[in-house]
Amino acid sequence: MPDTRRRAALHRVPMRHPGDTAAIEALFDAGTLDPAAVVAILGKTEGNGCVNDFTRAYAVAELGTMLAARLGTTREAVLNRVAMVMSGGTEGGLSPHFLLLSVTRTADPATPEGALAIGTAFTTPFRPEELGRMPQVERTAAAVREAMRDASLSDPAQVHFVQVKCPLLTTERMADAASRGQTVATADTYESMALSRGASALGVALALGEVSPEALSDAAVNADLSLWSGRASASAGVELERNEVIVFGNSPGWAGDLVIAHDVMRDGIDLPAVQAALRGAGLDTAGGQLAPAEAERLLALLVKAEPAASGNIRGRRHIMADDSDINATRHARALVGGVAAAAVGRTDLFVSGGAEHQGPDGGGPVAAIARRAR
Repeated sequence: MPDTRRRAALHRVPMRHPGDTAAIEALFDAGTLDPAAVVAILGKTEGNGCVNDFTRAYAVAELGTMLAARLGTTREAVLNRVAMVMSGGTEGGLSPHFLLLSVTRTADPATPEGALAIGTAFTTPFRPEELGRMPQVERTAAAVREAMRDASLSDPAQVHFVQVKCPLLTTERMADAASRGQTVATADTYESMALSRGASALGVALALGEVSPEALSDAAVNADLSLWSGRASASAGVELERNEVIVFGNSPGWAGDLVIAHDVMRDGIDLPAVQAALRGAGLDTAGGQLAPAEAERLLALLVKAEPAASGNIRGRRHIMADDSDINATRHARALVGGVAAAAVGRTDLFVSGGAEHQGPDGGGPVAAIARRAR
């Protein structure tokens, strides 16, 4: 029988430091994973998650170098093919780890109820003056549609999560714009992370039909919080100048026993939303925290965390945005990471901070990828 179907696989491995590729290489050496099949790598690194978090660039550089050696090619060629999404910040009890996503061909029958499907795409590099503005929204939307086509996901309803890695502004990039007579969306490098995430999330929302084109403008980015996506997750970093997009969905045309489901947290302590995503992926949440066997079937939990702009959670004051020592997104990751870890009984979770236009204010999307029960 000819190999006519695709099958997605996900491997979660620990890291001892951001440049530690040993656990990944062990998978290659054991024949468990073919390096040529890897299409994307997500990582939670232990930096501060802010502008100067170079743990993300360190991880990307080491991963690219390692894969280039394995594949007999250049690091540039690897980075042009494999989407690398490093999310800085493992506050609280979160554990640094990598998620390796691979796609192979198989003669196995397709899964009629739908199997995990993965598609990737890249925008062209952005100029500094385009970040946080409509060019970033529109090109992100185009990349999401391209990634959907790559995954053969024709219906936006089949899409459960879209992970975007986006750039930010540095003083050097701002100076470049000024030298060409251009203005940038903000002179604050940290705020540029939020604007880039927000524009990227609105691009996802546009591609999935969650917002109308007429509602979008430069002025709406991070201002009109009524516009949001229930499936977007954007993480900003200094290590790139383009958006890298990974679309996750379920397709009846793919083979395999992996499935993804999602829900939306309305605030940072919305445990029922986390449990709804787990149940959607076929996991039993009846006991509260997942039983060990159920937790082992959970391959990844992807969550967005955001401090509410109101300064309150269900009417009670929080100080996340008022702490001058610890950034608000770091507080949010620790809070949501604790809630999610309590739900699943493990701490190697992909919790990303900064959820502008990603879920309602103070909340965020949550997606679970699990192996179906035999």
